[in-house]
Amino acid sequence: MKLNVGFVKSVLNVYDEMSENGISIVYLGEFHHQITKMFTSMAEDDMDRKDEEKSIIRKVYSVMVETLQNMAKHSDEITDKYNIGKGLFMIGNKDDSYYIITSNKVTNEKKIDLEYAVKQVNSATKEELKEMYRKQITEGRISDKGGAGLGLIEIARKTRNKLVYQFLPYDEHTQFFLLKVEINAKKINE
Repeated sequence: MKLNVGFVKSVLNVYDEMSENGISIVYLGEFHHQITKMFTSMAEDDMDRKDEEKSIIRKVYSVMVETLQNMAKHSDEITDKYNIGKGLFMIGNKDDSYYIITSNKVTNEKKIDLEYAVKQVNSATKEELKEMYRKQITEGRISDKGGAGLGLIEIARKTRNKLVYQFLPYDEHTQFFLLKVEINAKKINE
């Protein structure tokens, strides 16, 4: 049986696009602890093979864990009683930077709080992020899904970069939240 020519061309286009942008791992589906372990292990092995510096490997690993935990805990597309979220995860490496891109569905109501949190983190200085983190550790409350609100703060602190994000309408009740995090090797080693 032969594959449809249009399908094959689409696959080749996706392959070319991913290769040009340095994307090495793409996953769409459920996110839980075992998936997080698998991706962090794969990425760590890939960076080891490339003889990446240990400080970069630690930063990428840490940011991957934060972003994947955020997706598992905060996706509004929960699949079962174990609060396993669904979403999209990508990681790539290009021009001395690692990129982690995630996307998951959130309700319109949660979009407001999430966007406020991202804007707060993005507008904070290094010292303000440190204080936000300390305050959240000592005074923060645990959400219904087990989060303490530290993920975005910790990602910004570790990467020393602004969080790039966008909300795309999905339906009248839901948005896709896209988050792109950059870990720049030169910036980390400064």
